[in-house]
Amino acid sequence: MNTGVFFLFPGQGAQYQGMALDLLESGGAGIKRLFELASDSSGRDMKALMREEAGTLKRTDISQPAITLANLAAAAYLAEKGVSPSGCAGFSLGEYAALTAAGVISAEDCFALVTERGKAMQEAAEKLSAADGGAPGMAAVIGLAPEQVEALIAGWKEEKLPEGQELWAANINSHRQTVISGTARALKNGAARFSEAGARRVVPLAVAGPFHSPLMEEAALAFKPFLEKAAFRDPVLPLYSNVSGKQVHSGEEAKRLALAQITSPVRWTDEEKAIQEAGGFGACLETGPGAVLRGLWKDSGSPVPCYPAGTAEDIKKLFATNDFFKEAANGIT
Repeated sequence: MNTGVFFLFPGQGAQYQGMALDLLESGGAGIKRLFELASDSSGRDMKALMREEAGTLKRTDISQPAITLANLAAAAYLAEKGVSPSGCAGFSLGEYAALTAAGVISAEDCFALVTERGKAMQEAAEKLSAADGGAPGMAAVIGLAPEQVEALIAGWKEEKLPEGQELWAANINSHRQTVISGTARALKNGAARFSEAGARRVVPLAVAGPFHSPLMEEAALAFKPFLEKAAFRDPVLPLYSNVSGKQVHSGEEAKRLALAQITSPVRWTDEEKAIQEAGGFGACLETGPGAVLRGLWKDSGSPVPCYPAGTAEDIKKLFATNDFFKEAANGIT
């Protein structure tokens, strides 16, 4: 029987008002220390920030340190209960929590990096918004296979659409969901075209920019000097990459992929497949806010269950009702 637990860390869009505050109130000194580190790096009182309304938390310069803190706080709370990951992966921004959990970067460097990453991406998004006359962003195309979405985009590009109509497949989430990135005009026109092609829905996402697309090249250039200064060590746990969809084997590789990730699509379906083929675990935990990754994991067809672990109540429930986690924690409750 596989007794390992695989941690999946969510990214932007998972944020909500009050996230991680229950972990701070219920948890120990390690979680308090994470709040202090995040506050020091971001220059904001993170406890107060977590109480802000969703509109404020949507800003990528705010959401990146906030969500990363929520992810790492959930992992720390699990550790207090006796559960540590046997492997980990993160979706987009969530990859920084995974890098930390796998021992590639320190928590201090993690918060410093996501703070600078968030600033660079917010500035790039604001410039694009001013130039386009509307906010660029992302939307989920539901009901079409990723191959269909990519083929449609390629066909529209051959039509030589006017400047500002650029679209990209940014997140390959499942066999029936692909997230697109683009300018405001491109997203509006693309939504109509995807619907005509048979998409059930095209849903705008609560993010501040056209992430994981070439439109973020300026952000990647601004972030690069900060990334280059950070110490990246070899992973001590199996760790998987959004960019390659494969396992990461060295700190050098992890750093290179961290920069490429800003402008590259998230190949989540490939990542899930690689994780499942490697095996060695009996359950997954969505270690952080939201429920998106559980849904995507279920869509992958894996028989391994994925449970919520983003709140103190979620985690307490695991130990109260689930024999697997009672075993994993060696009886620590």
